[in-house]
Amino acid sequence: DGAESIRLGENAIFRLPGGVVVRIARPGQQAAARREVAVSRWLNASGVVAVAAIADIQQPIEVSGRSVTFWEELPPHHHGSLIQVAAVLKRLHALPVPNDVPLGQLNPFVRLAERIKEAVTVPDEDGAWLQTRLSELEGRWEALVPDLPTCVVHGDAWAGNVVATDDGRVVLLDLERCAVGPPEWDLVSSAVKYVTYGRVDRAEYQAFCDAYGSDVTTWSGFSVLRDIRELRMTCYVAQQAAADKHFEHEARLRIDCLRGRRGARPWTWTAAE
Repeated sequence: DGAESIRLGENAIFRLPGGVVVRIARPGQQAAARREVAVSRWLNASGVVAVAAIADIQQPIEVSGRSVTFWEELPPHHHGSLIQVAAVLKRLHALPVPNDVPLGQLNPFVRLAERIKEAVTVPDEDGAWLQTRLSELEGRWEALVPDLPTCVVHGDAWAGNVVATDDGRVVLLDLERCAVGPPEWDLVSSAVKYVTYGRVDRAEYQAFCDAYGSDVTTWSGFSVLRDIRELRMTCYVAQQAAADKHFEHEARLRIDCLRGRRGARPWTWTAAE
């Protein structure tokens, strides 16, 4: 009773009375939900501020095949700046890999095949192209040699998952994709804001690089991670279009861009993440 919808995306997120937020996962995401709770408790104990799982509940709970988790509601907040994203990633990547948290190895393709299958508004020919693109990128990923040492990575480190609260804290959100992998994967989310769709200018992006201490776009493997990230962003919108027609135009636009029908980067994409 009294639940208020916050966001319906990869997870269904609701505000409950008493300062509690509930996240309802898609079916089959039990391991990710368990990981998210464990990572939250580990990060907060390690000095990296993250959204906090409610302490006195055994979580996740399972309801009709869906994992449900409960979290402390954040005070008023907004998306973090690129410099704040860089700073929190630098702290995260410096942490030793824990032995008692079920992190696993990074899989940048998680749920992509399912998203393509669920994108029923996409023309069959475009859907087949997305499947082929996925297979191609899986091969390129396997051949990739990271430049930086592997570490704990957030897995989905775009600015909406790093928020600044009005009381001065910078907080990591959406921890379900945390894993052990190349730190370059976390850096590419900010790089595509500059390279792919020009939402930040060169000076803003350079400030991000200076704050972190590395520019992922100068690495020889950058194009692989950029292409994977662009595919993820496109498949997410295509999946959403199946339930909400407002996403159909954006899904078509993104597929056209990836297929070379809209010229070279940067492209004009509307934020949908």
